[in-house]
Amino acid sequence: MEARLTDFLPTTRKEVELRGWENLDVILFSGDAYIDHPSFGGAVVGRIIEAEGFRVAIVPQPDWHGDFRDFKKLGKPRLFFAISPGTMDSMVNKYTANRRLRSEDAYSPDGRHDMRPDYPSLVYTKILKQLYPDVPVVLGGIEASLRRVTHYDYWEQRIRPSFLVESGADAIVYGMGEMPLPRLCHLLEDKLLHECRESYATVGEFRQLLRRFPIRQVVTLEKPDEVPGGIREDDIVLYSHEDCLINPKHYAANFRHVEEESNRMEPHRILQPIGDMMLVVNPMFPPLTTEQIDHSFDLPYTRLPHPKYKGKRIPAYEMIKFSVCLHRGCFGGCSFCTISAHQGKFISSRSKTSILNEVKKIAQLPDFRGYISDLGGPSANMYGMKGKNAEVCRKCRRPSCIHPQVCPNLNADHGPLLDIYRAVDALPEVKKSFVGSGVRYDLLLHQSKDEECNRHAREYTRELILHHVSGRLKVAPEHTSDAVLNVMRKPSFKLFYEFKRVFDQINREAGLRQQIIPYFISSHPGCTAENMAELAALTKDLDFHLEQVQDFTPTPMTVSTTIWASGYHPYTLEPVFTAKTPDEKLRQRMFFFWYKGEERAKIIRELQRMGRPDLIDKLYGRGYRGTVPEPRDAGARHYGKGRAHKPAGRKKPRR
Repeated sequence: MEARLTDFLPTTRKEVELRGWENLDVILFSGDAYIDHPSFGGAVVGRIIEAEGFRVAIVPQPDWHGDFRDFKKLGKPRLFFAISPGTMDSMVNKYTANRRLRSEDAYSPDGRHDMRPDYPSLVYTKILKQLYPDVPVVLGGIEASLRRVTHYDYWEQRIRPSFLVESGADAIVYGMGEMPLPRLCHLLEDKLLHECRESYATVGEFRQLLRRFPIRQVVTLEKPDEVPGGIREDDIVLYSHEDCLINPKHYAANFRHVEEESNRMEPHRILQPIGDMMLVVNPMFPPLTTEQIDHSFDLPYTRLPHPKYKGKRIPAYEMIKFSVCLHRGCFGGCSFCTISAHQGKFISSRSKTSILNEVKKIAQLPDFRGYISDLGGPSANMYGMKGKNAEVCRKCRRPSCIHPQVCPNLNADHGPLLDIYRAVDALPEVKKSFVGSGVRYDLLLHQSKDEECNRHAREYTRELILHHVSGRLKVAPEHTSDAVLNVMRKPSFKLFYEFKRVFDQINREAGLRQQIIPYFISSHPGCTAENMAELAALTKDLDFHLEQVQDFTPTPMTVSTTIWASGYHPYTLEPVFTAKTPDEKLRQRMFFFWYKGEERAKIIRELQRMGRPDLIDKLYGRGYRGTVPEPRDAGARHYGKGRAHKPAGRKKPRR
């Protein structure tokens, strides 16, 4: 059945009137196209507020030029303006690691690049404050969440203050918004009900209420003598923003506190001085219970783009419309990943009933052909996993439950996830379900003291490979050097060898010819050109022509970016080498493509400069030692007639 216009959150004055509303409680400005689906932050925020009984509208991708008519068309809300700049960080979404424009904006109709500005949090707030100076503005989403304190901006190459300061907004809701947003709405509504239903919250009232009744996961800016409850003994006071500008070690030391408090069951409040003000970062809510996360996913999403996009392609929607997210959070703690700072390490898992109900809704979509594209999450195989003893977890400060080794308190049982897969596949509407999210093979290979867990891990591995891979399984070893992997908080490459052996054996026994596709990163902190040369030799031995590769992109609020910006590891405050210049990065990246004729001469020269003739031998044979062939001739000789243009990522055929 086709969705009606009133099945969506209203986006225009006409749609507001169709609901019989005269005014709105919250108006949400989104940097993404409006897709009413639980994978898109704007839709989730809107539905969460709506479910609490408030009247909410969404303005997707407002035009920020000219007369600002998109910012005026719905007037002002009773409670506040909310800004959700995008499901993906706006700068990562728009630019590559080399700061070049990406081929398309995945969250805009037809992939258009002109539908959102850089840093929507800043641009939208400044326009709203210009038009409605006395209406509160609340920032949210991953862009503001990762910029809640002093941070490094890779695109502007400078240390910046909290976006709360730069934007002029009144508060930031960081992390996932299901818990803090309803509290904020009800707090304001309770205040207004003492006056009359038609009254409006002012900036002064808003800020005063948050001082009197602080809400978790909310960031505010206060005068030092107005910090709620005063500065307490258990508060963590970071080095000031001004100090971070001149002292890289202090900037690095700050990050450790932010990461640790983002991953604790009982986090502390964080304070940071900036100028004559104090940034107040209230602690996170506890992880969502199964009932709470089910509530979020079970809201009445249409799972469709708004009708205004009829006939237009939205790339991100095409990727996920037949996928199901099983859980939130990730305890991997990878140094380059932002999940820790935004969702935390504790896993919130949906119930089997909620998941199956969502699959049944997907099956009703008109173009569904029986295939679920992904049963996954931030890491596909962490569903249902948590500490055996909650008291141990309550005291824990480790950012990762599996690095440098798997925590003995972790219950890494794959049994509940196997049950989900089998229940989904048993539905008559489903022909096949795939796992498109990344799989942590170190969890699959971990030997627990519980033999039942070990048996489930073996069963899961076999079932994954035989029934949930669409010919190619993507995994992320990220590097081959143990030294680099230790900085990344990733397991030794020896485990990848073992997983590939298991993968190949299961495929052989089943008569399948599936591929394993590894992801790798170059120019990560701690990585040298020699590390990359060794990576090239090792992956050549494994018969890989790499295609899933990228340069490290520094994003706010990660260990890796902190090292990149400061030169120091935030946990040891020891210096760490990082390739930063375009030349240094190119010297690393080229080793991914050792098999391309046009790269061969440069690689041989670099290996000669390093004094590593052994790697020349491994990559090209002893005949190339001491020579620098012309790229075209080298390609022809190496690949043979007709093979110089072999595409990246394909294995050489076995003979």
